Amino acid sequence: MTTRVFRVTVRGVFSDLDADQRTALLDRASEHSVLRAAFTPEGHLSYDIAVRTAFTFRFQDTGECEEDIVAAVERAETVARAWLDERGYGYKNLRAQAEDLSQAPLGKRQRREAARRD
Repeated sequence: MTTRVFRVTVRGVFSDLDADQRTALLDRASEHSVLRAAFTPEGHLSYDIAVRTAFTFRFQDTGECEEDIVAAVERAETVARAWLDERGYGYKNLRAQAEDLSQAPLGKRQRREAARRD
């Protein structure tokens, strides 16, 4: 069986942040810039709290079958909630979306390379 790669995005909105929490997020904003966003096994958080209160966690996970994507989404949501809860950050509208990269359409370059192999 082949290993499937899943990309899971967990989005939400910070809620009821006090002044100290906003300052802490602003102080670490460069670490969480959208320009540094990446799908990682441990998850990467990005936000721009100076502009809006939305945030995004990006996770990369693996599985052996299509049904494993459900467990990957649950793990990602659990990690995101834990990160927010550990820091006392309020949040709302948490939702997750996942993509199985083995099911993703090939890009132009990938189609060209696949055609060369055939």
